[in-house]
Amino acid sequence: MEHAIYLVTLVGTALVVAAAFSSLIAFRFGAPLLLLFLCIGLATGTDGLGIEFDNARVAYFSGSLALAIILFDSGFGTPLNALRQAAGPALSLATFGVILTTGLFGAAAYYLLDLSWLESFLLGAAVASTDAAAVFFLLRAGEINLRERVRSTLEVESGTNDPIAIFLTITLVEIIAAHANPEANVLVTNLVLGFLLNMGLGAVVGVLGGLGIVRLVDRLNLDHGLLPIFVLTLSLMVFAAAGAIGGSGFLAVYLAGLIAGNSDIRAVTILKRFQDGMSWLAQIIMFLILGLFATPSQFPAIMLPAIALGLFLMFVARPVAVWLCLIPFRLPRPEVAFVSWVGLRGAVSILLAITPLLGGLENGRTIFNAAFIIVLVSLVIQGWTVGPLARRLGLIVPARLGPLDKVELELPGSAHHELLAYRVAPGSPVARGERIPRWARPSLVLRDGRSMRFQDMGRLAAGDQVYIFVPDRYPRLLDKLFASRAVVDPEDADFFGAFAVDPARSAAELEAAYGPGLTDAEQKLTIGALVTARLGGHAEYADRVLIGPVELIVRDVDDKGRISGLGLSFEPTAPVARVPVFLSAGEMGDRLGAFIRNWRKPPATHEAAQEGEVPEPPIGKATTGN
Repeated sequence: MEHAIYLVTLVGTALVVAAAFSSLIAFRFGAPLLLLFLCIGLATGTDGLGIEFDNARVAYFSGSLALAIILFDSGFGTPLNALRQAAGPALSLATFGVILTTGLFGAAAYYLLDLSWLESFLLGAAVASTDAAAVFFLLRAGEINLRERVRSTLEVESGTNDPIAIFLTITLVEIIAAHANPEANVLVTNLVLGFLLNMGLGAVVGVLGGLGIVRLVDRLNLDHGLLPIFVLTLSLMVFAAAGAIGGSGFLAVYLAGLIAGNSDIRAVTILKRFQDGMSWLAQIIMFLILGLFATPSQFPAIMLPAIALGLFLMFVARPVAVWLCLIPFRLPRPEVAFVSWVGLRGAVSILLAITPLLGGLENGRTIFNAAFIIVLVSLVIQGWTVGPLARRLGLIVPARLGPLDKVELELPGSAHHELLAYRVAPGSPVARGERIPRWARPSLVLRDGRSMRFQDMGRLAAGDQVYIFVPDRYPRLLDKLFASRAVVDPEDADFFGAFAVDPARSAAELEAAYGPGLTDAEQKLTIGALVTARLGGHAEYADRVLIGPVELIVRDVDDKGRISGLGLSFEPTAPVARVPVFLSAGEMGDRLGAFIRNWRKPPATHEAAQEGEVPEPPIGKATTGN
């Protein structure tokens, strides 16, 4: 018995170490990390090194706990501004998108696999959700500076679509296991009522649990070494409590993390670091176990139809579902196309495919093997094309800041302040003499091994280490002051236009200068308000609006989301690949309005634009880059 303990421990830790080392390969070559983890599990399983693991209950139990930890960390790290920015599109994708994907994929699975209709929809529900870990690792590993709206939409969708997919999968397993053959209207009614009850209870428990976690952390004076373990345990209690009363434990734990992460919880820096490490460990364990549980020798029997279904999911089911869900939102076609492509399937799909085996379904192993192959196809094809596609669609924007060396230090007994340590970068604004704002209180400067008061140091120099006492919700101005200048790629030199435009100027001046055909109501707005309105009410860094013969580019926004800098170009400075599909409702309305205006009256054109001249704008000034 003692020898077995040592052997199991040795093998388990060796697998985790191998997975950790594989992350270095993934970061180096941009490979999908999940794919490497799964391959390690497959290589050491039954058809590899011969490790026997065929316990579906253990695999599902451990995978569920790991997923709960990952979802709590995902919610904890999601800022409210990202949620507000992407709530509409993301929640539409997480609900109706999952249902549409399940229906479209299920119909294809019925004709390609020897499954019944309910079993086909069960497979569709299992592979309907996206994998947040795979998506965001690829974005980080490829150093992809993606538009914030697209990143937020993917992040919130990935964190909220798992509970819906889990509910659909478990409900269909229970129906099939009971050998029930309900009528379509009865099935839909039961699914809707069960969904509302499941999600409602999960949401209530999640909100109350999140508030309870914050209150307990603030009230109890726990040691900093024990506090992260305490919070993690409470999050798992929320997960278990919601599931015990018939609610969605996964939705509850995500909401609890969202509330706790966006509150003034004590020791937030320590909690983030601990949860980041626990999330990595949970991902590694879940992926390795699922890889061990698979039996690759069974794959050839359904290889071809499963690959065909994987391609159908990537090129038909997911894009159609995304387009239908995002029609009401004014998202540009390149962004819709990117969201539809970055729907990577991962560990959640494999985990849900275990439920048919737990339910004792006749075709449970077929469903699991098909889902596993579909996940592999998704990771191989989509995983290696995320970066190139983002560049092709023009969704990569130049970095706002250059290298920044910052450390956040937790202050004992202070829940609302932090101590930030900045290293002054060469060429940064503070190194060039820019003053630190009054609301930030520099307390100490380290230079050449000597420590002195900030007031006695004079002008800061490159290499100085500065300790600044600030409120925990400090403005991002400090990062801008201490960051070096961003290195702009030659291809992006004109990304933000050749001229700067004051967003506070009247749009009537824009109409007088270039004649873009603004309405009377639009001419009463400021140029910044006009751009914001054309963007659907929300502007972000690097957004672009084509207005007649000129293009306006958002160079910067303030802490409240208002445009603080605009660039102007006479020609599109960032060519975007034309996407022939994915028209939004806003674009449909714009095209209809333009057609009516052109039918009534020829559009006004600026004389200089007709002659191909590029005059300096009378409402702006020439600049270089951003």
